[in-house]
Amino acid sequence: MTPPDDFVRAVEATLFASDKPLTVGEIRQYVGQEGNVSAALDRLAFDYAERGFQLVERGGRWHFQTAPDLAHILRREKEEARKLSRAGMETLAIIAYHEPVSRAEIEAIRGVQVAKGTLDVLMEAGWIRPAGRREVPGRPLIYATTSEFLSHFGLSSRRDLPGIDDLRAAGLLDPIDLAIEGLAGQSPLEKDEEDA
Repeated sequence: MTPPDDFVRAVEATLFASDKPLTVGEIRQYVGQEGNVSAALDRLAFDYAERGFQLVERGGRWHFQTAPDLAHILRREKEEARKLSRAGMETLAIIAYHEPVSRAEIEAIRGVQVAKGTLDVLMEAGWIRPAGRREVPGRPLIYATTSEFLSHFGLSSRRDLPGIDDLRAAGLLDPIDLAIEGLAGQSPLEKDEEDA
């Protein structure tokens, strides 16, 4: 393996020194215009792929993070001040899958009213942000997810969100008849055994 050139080393140093993930444009402001930042990032991502930390891109921003298989070593037990409620999770999922979306649209999808506090909690967590106003009467505020949302959930982009088939395969979207049978006291596994 050839050692990295000075430009690649400058990109590496910029990322190490930064206290937040950086876009290609932000990196270019530090290292100058003469080099190929994208090529340097690809080289660094390859060089760090098998190490204890890796260079990753989340939502168009680059940063170093602990290798997923070693994250448990650095995890410290801490008490979380606030857990996200079911309403918060549902609201976040609706925003992620339908963004940009207004409060009225979220309520129409959920079928219940969204408390203002729910959106506030998601904004405080840094997972959603106001994304402008819908050009309709009343000009309602619309919401979208942030790069912090992508980073927290380990997604490169919203395209990495699981689809309906993925959710069904994971057992999160069981067919309604299986759910009804489960409520009736007979597990789907017992029924399969009887049918066999």
